[in-house]
Amino acid sequence: MLTHLSIRDVVLIDKLDIEFERGLCVLTGETGAGKSIVLDALGLALGARAEANLIRSKADKLSVTASFLLTKRHPALALLAEQDISAEDDSIVVRRIVSADGRGKAFINDQPVSVSLLRTIAEHLVEVHGQFDTHGLLDPGTHLDVLDDYRKAKDSDRLDRTCADAFEAWRTASQALKDAEAATAKAAADETFLRAALTELDDLAPRTGEEKDLSDRRALLKNAEHIVAALADARSSLAGDTDVESLLRTTASKLARIAPQAGGTLDALCQALERAVIETADVLQELDRTAAQVESEPKELEQAEERLFALKAVARKHKCAVDDLPQVQADMKAQLDSIDHGADRIRDLAATVSKTKLVFETAAQKLHEARIAAALKLDKGVAKELAPLKLDKATFKTTIGTAGSENWSARGYSKVTFEVSTNPGMPAGPLAKIASGGELARFMLALKVVLADTQNLTTLIFDEVDTGIGGATANAVGERLERLAKDVQILVVTHSPQVAARGQHHWRVAKGTKAGETTTKVGLLGADERLEEVARMLAGDKVTAEARAAANRLIAGTAS
Repeated sequence: MLTHLSIRDVVLIDKLDIEFERGLCVLTGETGAGKSIVLDALGLALGARAEANLIRSKADKLSVTASFLLTKRHPALALLAEQDISAEDDSIVVRRIVSADGRGKAFINDQPVSVSLLRTIAEHLVEVHGQFDTHGLLDPGTHLDVLDDYRKAKDSDRLDRTCADAFEAWRTASQALKDAEAATAKAAADETFLRAALTELDDLAPRTGEEKDLSDRRALLKNAEHIVAALADARSSLAGDTDVESLLRTTASKLARIAPQAGGTLDALCQALERAVIETADVLQELDRTAAQVESEPKELEQAEERLFALKAVARKHKCAVDDLPQVQADMKAQLDSIDHGADRIRDLAATVSKTKLVFETAAQKLHEARIAAALKLDKGVAKELAPLKLDKATFKTTIGTAGSENWSARGYSKVTFEVSTNPGMPAGPLAKIASGGELARFMLALKVVLADTQNLTTLIFDEVDTGIGGATANAVGERLERLAKDVQILVVTHSPQVAARGQHHWRVAKGTKAGETTTKVGLLGADERLEEVARMLAGDKVTAEARAAANRLIAGTAS
C-alpha cells in the first residue's frame, strides 16, 4: 500500500507530506482546489510523462517521492530482485526529480533507474481509474491474465501447467523436425563433396595424437646418424677395451668371498656392487635396443614426412587441426547417414510433432472451455454490480475467441477481450472506446469488486468515479469502494458526500493565497472537521445546521 507521499514544488504545491493508511482514503475539496495536482504528482513518481511546466513558479526543479509497503511475495519485489535492487522490510521508495530544463532523474530505493523500469514497477503498485486517465483493465493485453486469475481463484486446477507443458513438448518436437529437415537438406546438397571427402579421410585413416608422434619420429630420424654414433660410443666406453661389467663382476666376487670374515662390515658394499652389475647389464641392453630403434630403413624418414604433410594438407582443406580430423570424419559419416536414413528419421519426428500437437490442442481446448465457464461467471458477477451504479441499461461481456496457430503459445489459443454496451441495441465494443467519463470509472469499479480476490495491486485510485451521479447511486459507489478497501488500499477523489462519508481517512484539499502567492494545501481531517466538510459537500458554500445534521446522519449511517 501507499504509505507516504512527499511533493515539492509541483504547480501550486510548494511542500506537502501525506501519511496514508490502509482502507478507504478520501480526498475532497472545492473544484479547482488542486486535487488533480496531487494525483498528477503521484503519477510523476510512478513514471508518468514529465513536463517542465509542472514545476512551481520560481522553483528550479520539482521532486516527488512515494513509499509503498508490500506483501512478502508481491511481484514488484521479484522484479526489483532481477535488477539487483534491494527492498528492505518489503518496502519500495520511488522518487522522481524534474529540472526546469526538462531533464529528469528516477530512483527506486535510492538507486538510479530508467523511467521505463520505474513505470514497469509502478504498474504492479498502483492502478488509476478516472474520467480521463485510465489504464490496467482497459488494456486488452491484460484481459487474459485477469480472466485466468479469476478462474483459478474460483476453481483451482492445473490446466495452465498442463497446457504449458504440452506446448513445450510440441515446440521441442517441431524444432527437432526443423533441424533434421535442414540438416538432411544441407547434407543432400553436399552429398557429392561429402562422399569424396569421406573416402579421402577413410583412406588416410587419421588418428588423434598422430601429428605429434610423426613429428617426434621425424626429428629422431633426421638425427639418427648422430644418435647411433653417440650410442655406439657410449657402449664402447662400457664394454670396450676395459669391460666395466666384467670388472664389476670380478670385484663383487672377490668381496663376496671375504665378506663372511668381515662380520657384516662388507655386506652393504657387496649389495651395491651386485646392483651395479645388474644395472650395467641393463644399460648395455638399453643401448643396444635404442640403437636398433633409431636405425631405420632408408625410406622411413621420407615416409614419415609424406604422412605428416598429407595429414596437414587435409586438415587445411577442412580448416581444422590435424588432431580434429577423426571428428571431421565422424561428422561426415553422420551427415551421410542422415541422407541414407534421413527419410526414416524425419518421418518419425513428424509423427512425434503430430502427436504432441494433438496433446497440446486437447489441453488448450480444456483450458479454453474452462475460460468460457469462468467468463460466464465473471459476466454474471459484473451484471449484478451495474444496476446499483446507474448502469442498468449497460451490459458487460467477456468475449473469448481463438487465435491463429501462428499465435498459439504456452497459454493456449484463447483471445480474451472485455466488451461493453452502454445502451440497449447498441453493439458491444472495447471498454475504452464505448464507455466514457464517470461511466468508465464505474465500469472499472464494478469489475474491481468482482475481481477483488484476484488482484495483486497494493493501491487503487478512483478519480471522481461519482461524476454525474448522486443519491442512491452515489451511495452504491461508496458502498462498493468500502468493500474493496477491505482487500486493497483505495484512494478516491470525490465530490460526493455519500462517498466521502464512508472514508476511513479523510483529507481536504484547499487553495489559499498568502503574500501574493497561491498554494495548495492538504490536511487530514479530524472527526469535527470531517463532519464540516461533508456538510459543505451537501450544502455548498453556506453550511447550515440542517446540512450538519444531514452530514452527521450520513456518517453515522455508513458507520453502522
